[in-house]
Amino acid sequence: MKRLGWMSLAIGLFLVACAPNNVKVEKSWEKYFTQYKVEGCFMLYNNGQGEFKVYNIDRAKERFLPASTFKIFNSLVGLETGIIKDTGMVIPWDGVTREIPAWNQDLSMQQAFKVSSVPYYQEVARRIGKPTMQIWLDSVKYGNAKISKIDTFWLDNTLQISPDEELGFVKKLYFDQLPFHKSTMKRVRDVMLMEKTPQYELHYKTGLGIAGAKRIGWIVGWIEENRHPTFFVLNIETEDKTLDMTKARIDMLKDILKEAGYFEGRK
Repeated sequence: MKRLGWMSLAIGLFLVACAPNNVKVEKSWEKYFTQYKVEGCFMLYNNGQGEFKVYNIDRAKERFLPASTFKIFNSLVGLETGIIKDTGMVIPWDGVTREIPAWNQDLSMQQAFKVSSVPYYQEVARRIGKPTMQIWLDSVKYGNAKISKIDTFWLDNTLQISPDEELGFVKKLYFDQLPFHKSTMKRVRDVMLMEKTPQYELHYKTGLGIAGAKRIGWIVGWIEENRHPTFFVLNIETEDKTLDMTKARIDMLKDILKEAGYFEGRK
């Protein structure tokens, strides 16, 4: 993996409006990574309090393939360009049976986002096309902004982004600070809503990819309580093919947030 310098981290901290001296290294979160025998990092930025906590700050500077967290960006470009007319736009199933049953059917954008359908978003990327996608990657300054094949570049380790950069990206999405129409950003924020209770709203996108012998897992998003957002990025890796990454990611996210005092509606 390409390791970035401290300057990149400083840029990322600027994106989340947090001075470096406000960053607290949270060593206690190591226990959650030890529990699942994974390497990784976790970043938590409470926007209202300006409080920034990070476990494994060195890894926060490294870039990895975004995997399905790229569906956030792909959705923004698709909606902005009209390739996706609205979140209810259906792309018919191509008839190819894949190992995830939820993908083997016609899907709307909202459904495809929820079940993280790779085929749906590959078709969106093909319709957007490489020249247009490149313009938007450069405009947003998304990771290294590199494209190989238009329908696999976020999966094949061509496009890479750091946890630090992912945090800045979702913060800008929340506050309408990306170069898209506000209506486009609102639609994407809405499809990112995964849990809603009287105490909190949890918005996120997961990602899972392969980098050599390692599996790379992500969860990127925010938790909102009393209209106060706190942004988070979880990034993990393992060579253990038996680990249930789907469960591990969610359990780790919720355990860390609970320890930090979330889910009670008091933030």
